[in-house]
Amino acid sequence: MGATPRFPVSDHCDGARFFNPPGQPQARSFFALPRWWWEQNFLRRGTPWPRQLPAPPKPVWPSTVAPESVAVTFIGHATFLLQFAGVTVLTDPVFSQCVGPFGRLGPRRVRPAALALAELPAIDIVLVTHNHYDHLDLPSLRWLARERRPLLVTTLGNQRWLEKRGVGNVVELDWWQAHACGAAADLEITCTPAQHFAARSPWDRCRSLWGGFHLRTPRGAVYFCGDSGWGPHFAEIRARLGAPALALLPVGAYEPRWFMAPVHVNPEEAVRAHLALGARRSMGMHFGAFQLTDEGIDAPVRDLAIARDKYGVGAEEFATLDGGETSVTPLASGGVSGV
Repeated sequence: MGATPRFPVSDHCDGARFFNPPGQPQARSFFALPRWWWEQNFLRRGTPWPRQLPAPPKPVWPSTVAPESVAVTFIGHATFLLQFAGVTVLTDPVFSQCVGPFGRLGPRRVRPAALALAELPAIDIVLVTHNHYDHLDLPSLRWLARERRPLLVTTLGNQRWLEKRGVGNVVELDWWQAHACGAAADLEITCTPAQHFAARSPWDRCRSLWGGFHLRTPRGAVYFCGDSGWGPHFAEIRARLGAPALALLPVGAYEPRWFMAPVHVNPEEAVRAHLALGARRSMGMHFGAFQLTDEGIDAPVRDLAIARDKYGVGAEEFATLDGGETSVTPLASGGVSGV
């Protein structure tokens, strides 16, 4: 008899490895990396970044948040502090100086995080969308597990890996699975599909799942995308879960398109995702901290402005926050204010 599959067999898993559903692009293999390296080093197609930028201002977040609002503080890359009434959520916390194996290999941080781990307020829930080093930062998660003791919500295949490394109180979800976070918080977290892949080495490729998270409150919802290429899942999220009040969407790490298009939207596709989701407001992320791909450090914000004009989306509908900046966004209908 064959071995029992570790995970349910579905349209995105064969029992051992996950994949994007049939008909959707799969990520490029590791065998494509030499071509990218050749283009960067011999054809000079990448745009250099500065070696280091000044630290952003320290965040100033509200002491209390009304039930009809969420306070969003951009810490950097894909790390946001989300303050709802009664619960505080931290997304894909990465506070390390390098995103790669052993804490020394891989891209180094160019723009410091807006605050240090020890400066965080009490954290109730941590979201981890997938296991790439720039989203699952083990030193940060170990510190949070020890010092803040949050519930950690992640995707299938990460729970056992984390627990073996000292990170407990973990819940893992498949796409469309939901987890209720208690009557006091009144928050329901649903794992949503993404067009991406997972790996921390060439040997564990797609052994865990990737996704986003939809956070539903009685007043409205926030969608945190994680990483994703363009696909029909954005419209499906709206059809199944409703249009979010706020969407946090990646706008960086998109060049060259022959390599990145299956797994990372570019700014134009991010605007299309905003429209497909029907989000009242979107905020860009996944830019300006680590040089992961070929585009320049300022390209995502510039290309986002071009894409907004193309699709008739105002800056008040889809914007980016500076590092350390806080925005209080209504979960129901209404305006937006900064703090």
